[in-house]
Amino acid sequence: MEGANNVKIVALLIICLSIGALLVKAEDPYLFFEWNVTYGTIAPLGVPQQGILINGQLPGPRINCTSNNNIVVNVYNKLDEPLLLTWNGIQQRKNSWQDGTPGTMCPIMPGTNFTYHFQVKDQIGSFFYFPTTSLHRASGGFGALDVHSRNLIPIPFDKPADEYNVFLGDWYNKGHKALKKTLDSGRTIGRPDGIHINGKSNKLGDKAAATEPLFSMKAGKTYRYKMCNIGMRTSVNVRIQGHAMKLVEMEGSHTVQNMYDSLDIHVGQCLSVLVTADQEPKDYYIVVSSRFLKQAIFSVAILRYTNGKGVGSASSDHLPTPPPNNTQGIAWSMNQFRSFRWNLTASAARPNPQGSYHYGQINITRTIKIVNSRSQVNGKLRFALNGISHMDSDTPLKLVEYFGVAEKTFKYDVMGDEPPSSNNKVVTIAPNVKNAIFRNFVEIIFENEEKTIQTYHLDGYSFFAVGIEPGKWNPEKRKNYNLVDAVSRHSIQVYPNSWAAIMTTLDNAGIWNLRSDMWERNYLGQQLYFSVLSPTRSLRDEYNLPDNHPLCGIVKSMPMPPPYKP
Repeated sequence: MEGANNVKIVALLIICLSIGALLVKAEDPYLFFEWNVTYGTIAPLGVPQQGILINGQLPGPRINCTSNNNIVVNVYNKLDEPLLLTWNGIQQRKNSWQDGTPGTMCPIMPGTNFTYHFQVKDQIGSFFYFPTTSLHRASGGFGALDVHSRNLIPIPFDKPADEYNVFLGDWYNKGHKALKKTLDSGRTIGRPDGIHINGKSNKLGDKAAATEPLFSMKAGKTYRYKMCNIGMRTSVNVRIQGHAMKLVEMEGSHTVQNMYDSLDIHVGQCLSVLVTADQEPKDYYIVVSSRFLKQAIFSVAILRYTNGKGVGSASSDHLPTPPPNNTQGIAWSMNQFRSFRWNLTASAARPNPQGSYHYGQINITRTIKIVNSRSQVNGKLRFALNGISHMDSDTPLKLVEYFGVAEKTFKYDVMGDEPPSSNNKVVTIAPNVKNAIFRNFVEIIFENEEKTIQTYHLDGYSFFAVGIEPGKWNPEKRKNYNLVDAVSRHSIQVYPNSWAAIMTTLDNAGIWNLRSDMWERNYLGQQLYFSVLSPTRSLRDEYNLPDNHPLCGIVKSMPMPPPYKP
C-alpha cells in the first residue's frame, strides 16, 4: 500500500508540474484579421474620387483589443503601388520590424500579402493605423486601433454606454497620385479643399446632415468619443452643440478630467472624451473647424438622441463659438495644452499608478535641439530638420544595419544635435539617421521659426510633453517645464515662432521614426530615424528578423547574419 501511495504522489507531482509548465508557456490572447486593401470610389467632400479602402470600408476595420493582446493582421495589397501600414502610437516593444515605415520594412508589393504580428504590450488608449507609403494617407486607408485595460486594472471612470471613433481631418479632392505628382514637380499641394468627419462632410442645413446621424445617444447615458486628427496638414477644433466634453485619455494616458466646450486636435493626435446625453432629446450638431488658416473651413455631423425628435430637430441656433483664429488663437491653444495633465492616481496598463514614474528627477544625458525649415533645392521644394532633408533609401535602414552593411546606404549623424548657424542655409538631401545610446534619457527641443504650426510624432516610445512657449528656447526655459504631471504621449505640436520640449528614455531597441505629421513636409524630408542598438545583440532587448519579413534592395541575396541570442 505504501508503494502504491508513493506512485500516486509522484503521479500528482508530475501532473502539477505539467500544469505549471503550461501556465508558464501560455501566451496572451491572439486576435486575427484579414484585410484586403483596394481602390474604391469615395466622396468625402461630395466629389467622387479614387480612395483607398480596407475590406471595402472607409474608415477601415476597427481593431478592438486589450492590453498585451497579440495582433495578427494579414494584409493583401490590391493596389497598383507598394504599400505599408503603420500602427500610430503602438510602441512595438523590441519589434521595429513591424513598425510599417519605409526605414524599417520592405513594402508589400502589388498583388502580394504580408502578415503583421505585434503585441500591444502594456499599453492602453486610442490609436489609429494609416499607410506611410507615397501620399496614400491623402486617400484613406486609415482606421481605429483601440486598446482597453484588462479587467483586473481599474479605469478612472464608469464604463460608458458605448464608444465611438471619430476621425477628423482636412481633405483634398485631387487624390494621392495627383498630389504626389505636384510635390515631385517641386510645388506645394496648397490649401485643403475641406474637412471631413469619418469620411463625410456636411454643411449646416444640408439635407444629408439633417437626415443621417453619425452617432446616436440615449438620454441619461454617457458615451466615449475617441477623436483623432488623421488629416494632412490642418489643426482642427471640435465642439458638440449643447454638450460639454470631459477629457479622460490622450494618446495612451489617462488625464485629469477637465471639462471643455471645445478642443484643439492637431494633426496625428488622438484623445478621448466622455459626453453625457443630458439635454433635450433631439438632434445636435458636432462642429469641426480648421485652426490657423486664413480662410476657415468646417464640417458638421449629426448627433441624435434615440428617443428624441429626430429628423429636422437640429437647429443652428446657439452653436458653440469657435476659438479665435489669429495670434490670440495661438495663445488660447497654448493655454489649453497647459491644462492637459497626467492623472497621477489612475492605473496604467499594469496594476500600478501611471504617475509613479518620476521623470522629473532623472538627469538628462543628451539634449537635441531641432529646427525645421522650408527651402528650395535645385528649384524644388524641400523641408528639413537642422539642414538635413531626409531621403528614403532603396533598402530599409533597419535591414542594412541588421545585415552589417549600413555604410553602403547611409552615414550616421549627418544631422547634428544643434541646428546650424543662422547664416548657413545649405540643405543636404540624405538619409537622416541619428545614433542613440540604449536607455539614455534625452531631451528634445523643437523650435519652429516658421509661420505655420508643426506637429511631430515619435515611433516606438511615449514621451513627456513638458513645455510649450513662444519665442526661442534656451537652458533657462527648463525652469518652466512641467516636471510633475506632463502627459505621457507620442505627438507634440509646435506653434509658429515657438518651441516645444519633450523628454523620454530611449529604452526600446530598434530603428524608430521621428517625423513631421504634416504629410507634405514628411514626404519632402522633414523626418529622421533614431538608431537605438542593443549593445549585446540580445533577445532580451530586441527580436530577430521575422521569418516572413520580405527582403529587398542590397540585402536580398545576402546570407543571413547571426541571430540575436538570449
